[in-house]
Amino acid sequence: METKILDLSTYFPHLEEFEHRALFDGISYPWEAVKRLGNYLEKAISSARSALQSGRPDGIELQNRVLGSAETILVVRGLVEVQEAILVEGADVILGAGVVLEPGALIKAPAYIGAGTEVRQGAYLRGDVLVGEGCTIGHATEVKNSVFMDHTEAGHFAYVGDSILGSYVNLGAGTKLANLQLRRSADKLAGTFPPLTLRFGSERLTTDMSKFGAVLGDYCETGCNSVTAPGVFCGAHCWISANRTILKGYYPPRTVLR
Repeated sequence: METKILDLSTYFPHLEEFEHRALFDGISYPWEAVKRLGNYLEKAISSARSALQSGRPDGIELQNRVLGSAETILVVRGLVEVQEAILVEGADVILGAGVVLEPGALIKAPAYIGAGTEVRQGAYLRGDVLVGEGCTIGHATEVKNSVFMDHTEAGHFAYVGDSILGSYVNLGAGTKLANLQLRRSADKLAGTFPPLTLRFGSERLTTDMSKFGAVLGDYCETGCNSVTAPGVFCGAHCWISANRTILKGYYPPRTVLR
């Protein structure tokens, strides 16, 4: 197997700058970071909770502006602008300094939102979401079990499921990172979800994941209404044209998919 396919530097030249680079420590395959995301968030939020215990009630800045439960927060009126890093009371949600939540944003725990990130009106974070600094999760964008590294944007009508987006990635409006492969009728009747298999050269690998989306390396760009099939791996600086569907597989850095 070509080692560059599995080499994280092929995808993430800015990985050392990412606050949560420990998520990738010791992994052999890029998709393993998605598999361990839930456990990593549990530890990261616990550590942040301890650091934020400074004698004031957690989440005080958000009172009367957010409806919350043990699992979700929903912004109900006005902008929420976080002045300093905070643990939202009643939910395992960390908001970094300078985070902006627009009305109608819904966040399910656990979630860790980095400093200076905007979560805009109608955004839906479905849990197990890790977002770096200076990102945008925009209107009608849904994110589930995924990682956004720093300065990455999904501004309009995107779906990001079980995926990793590197730093300085931009998803054009309507981009969909599909995470569930087509199933046979027998699988549907049995209620089973076969694990995604991948072929790299002559080698065939099983992810042991029934749902997996895409890995988009640093600086990748997708045009409006583009779609990636489950199991797409794009190295850094790849471009995907508007209205293009990308089949699963590996695309080396700086590939232009027209």
